[in-house]
Amino acid sequence: MNFTIPKEVRAALAILDSAGFEAYLVGGCVRDLLIGRTPQDWDITTNAKPEKIQGLFPKSFYENKFGTVSVVTDSENPRLRTIEITPYRLEGKYSDKRHPDEVKFADKLEEDLARRDFTINAMAMKFAPSSKSDFEIPKKSDFFPGASLIDPFGGQQDLEKKLIRAVGDPNERFEEDALRIMRAVRLAAELDFQIDENTKKALMEKARLLDVIAKERIRDEFSKIIMSQKPSLGIEMLREFGILKLFLPELEEGYGVGQNKHHIYTVWEHNLRSLDHAAKEKWPLVVRMSALFHDIGKPRAKRGNGPNSTFYNHEVIGEKMSAQVLSRLKYGNDFVEKVAKLVRYHLFYYNVDEVTDSSVRRLISRVGPEDMEDLIRVRICDRIGSGVPKAEPYKLRHFRFLVEKLQRDPITVTMLKINGNKIMEIAGVQPGPKVGMILNALMDEVLDSPDKNTEEYLGERTKELSALAKSKLKKLAEAGKTKRLGLEEEEVSKIKKKHYVK
Repeated sequence: MNFTIPKEVRAALAILDSAGFEAYLVGGCVRDLLIGRTPQDWDITTNAKPEKIQGLFPKSFYENKFGTVSVVTDSENPRLRTIEITPYRLEGKYSDKRHPDEVKFADKLEEDLARRDFTINAMAMKFAPSSKSDFEIPKKSDFFPGASLIDPFGGQQDLEKKLIRAVGDPNERFEEDALRIMRAVRLAAELDFQIDENTKKALMEKARLLDVIAKERIRDEFSKIIMSQKPSLGIEMLREFGILKLFLPELEEGYGVGQNKHHIYTVWEHNLRSLDHAAKEKWPLVVRMSALFHDIGKPRAKRGNGPNSTFYNHEVIGEKMSAQVLSRLKYGNDFVEKVAKLVRYHLFYYNVDEVTDSSVRRLISRVGPEDMEDLIRVRICDRIGSGVPKAEPYKLRHFRFLVEKLQRDPITVTMLKINGNKIMEIAGVQPGPKVGMILNALMDEVLDSPDKNTEEYLGERTKELSALAKSKLKKLAEAGKTKRLGLEEEEVSKIKKKHYVK
């Protein structure tokens, strides 16, 4: 297993070591290195106190009560422009079930690791100052020369077992910080791990503690679950452990709700499969959330049972439910509005022989040109979530073609920097065929030389064209009209080819 320690991180470790302090990589970055993932954040822990750390790193700031010093670097990588260095610490009681009432600095690394949430996050790694930037970790715990793993709680073994296990007593860990309940599920979803039985039992017993956690914190963990590689695993755990009903009971309403003859899955299963397809395509959070919520209104809209049951207006009900749920979880207004809109219009009609340009234009005006691609993505998720083999059949490709065709600027005389009123003013003519002929003649010139499309040139050229004989002007106008129609057809053909439609 090979990995690289960034030079900014190596420099920070070396500075602390050369000053006589202990310095370790700690937490999630160690976990990620051991499973072959590139760490998103690099955290360092040390026995140096904040004042000493700041003395060693003049470009740093310290604005929290937890002792963490943020060291500013000149890195080109945004994630490495600040490196967090935290002294070993102990924590007091957690009255608010989220933050310690007081923080005390510890003398030993093991004391610091004992306060952490899960064993796979309670490991530290030390490197000798002379170690190179590139290292190779042999299998299991036989580490390369110059590096050592401090793992007092069996985190490496749990990594091998693919297990999320609390450090020490799981009841105490969740009592200290109830958000760890969400974090356990999020890590399991991100890593495709199972949760240790004792940890799971405590998690379920303490789930109600989430009631005191700020909605923004729950929102952030929920979003990370949605953005994991297989988010349905996390969502299903939230339901199974009795957590989902605490902050998102509306989604759970679809569990066990059968559909009609057009569906082989329950509403719950269909929504999760739709979400997983969005994740497979690596689409953004707004598409994934919309895919998960697109049929959230079906349980409330359902009428009848069996193969002929109906769900009329479920998209309208779902729009309102989505807006209420996401607002309650403190998502931003723009995000809430977009998800609600994608849920509302996800059932757009796209039969090739029946859909018209005008109907597509109306949909574009309601959804907005900038969101049409995401709307189509949600529809694709809906299809795959229903168990159909093709994500994008000919009908949907044809709809994509229409959307792109109608959103581009067609090649018409309206592209000219002059209009009919101006031509009548300059040429001194009344409304009539001559105005159209001049516009088409001007179009002929601009299509060949786009730099001529200026008010000044077109105004002067209008004077010249208006003085021509009718037959000659008509000939120029016909040439311009033919060229314009030919180029328009050529552009449309390119879009058809792009979407594989006839």
